[in-house]
Amino acid sequence: MYTEITAKLRRRGEEYVAEGSAWHRARALDAEQRRLKAVLDQLRAKRNQVSKEIGRKKAQGEDASAAIAEMKQVAAEIKRLEQALREAEEAFEAALLEIPNPPLDAVPDGASEDDNREIRRWGDPRPEGAPHWEIGEKTGWIDFARGAKLSGSRFSVLCGWGARLERALIQFMLDLHVSEHGYREVWTPALVREAMLVGTGQLPKFADDLYRIERDGLYLIPTAEVTITNLHADEVLPEDALPLRYCGYTPCFRREAGSAGKDVRGIIRQHQFDKVELVWFVHPEARLEALEALVGHAEEVLKRLELPYRVVELCTGDLGFAAERTFDLEVWMPGQGRYRE
Repeated sequence: MYTEITAKLRRRGEEYVAEGSAWHRARALDAEQRRLKAVLDQLRAKRNQVSKEIGRKKAQGEDASAAIAEMKQVAAEIKRLEQALREAEEAFEAALLEIPNPPLDAVPDGASEDDNREIRRWGDPRPEGAPHWEIGEKTGWIDFARGAKLSGSRFSVLCGWGARLERALIQFMLDLHVSEHGYREVWTPALVREAMLVGTGQLPKFADDLYRIERDGLYLIPTAEVTITNLHADEVLPEDALPLRYCGYTPCFRREAGSAGKDVRGIIRQHQFDKVELVWFVHPEARLEALEALVGHAEEVLKRLELPYRVVELCTGDLGFAAERTFDLEVWMPGQGRYRE
């Protein structure tokens, strides 16, 4: 098992299996737990044996002081090793949270987004034109200056038809997925407990990219995936109830740590944005078929809006931390002369 997982993780990058990596630490801690448990089993058996010996000697009126002293030593050693085992188990669990999902064999190898594989295209890219931020400012639909005044950089205010268009797009997507694709709509909180973000892989890996409400110990969600996926956290779903398909709109919040200098103009990389999320709960054996269907539902949105796009499969070096396979939809941006997610 270790050999297979190591080979899969290595496809993401040598750093994921190198000495000192989370995977390397997890393997060492797993071995340490096994060792401690074996020693503890021996000591507990010895404790039982010595306890019986003490009882026998006392019953026969013999001196049991040596056995009692030995019992104390064994008990102290058991207590020490039980604490060591608890610490090893905690460290093991922490290390597991830092290990990314191994990619599927079908995922293309690569080091960065430049190695992603284009699957298909739809529509004819339009000639290059003005970038969206210029159109937004010219029409008065997007007010970057007032967004910055209110909240700082990477915020904007949608005005007039810009605000109405945002609302209409959200409504259009939800209606399409509910009425034609069979999703159940949910409206979830925008604040979640830490455990929810651990469950979907945002924590501890992406802690720097999250907004945390210190006073309440809550986080603003970076994506509706967090809340919708956790709807059934700690539940056992009956197999005959699957698949479950949910869609939901939420505002999303990201600090965009490490994005300095990237997409500083426009609304592509904002700290707050709106998102309609699609989530399926399926039997593991049906996950790839479900992924294809989900991608098709997302494509239908772009087709009906007549937005040229392409489907790209992410390579191992660009694959998300929690993903084993990912298809991105990249829309043609006339103002930039290229496809963007």
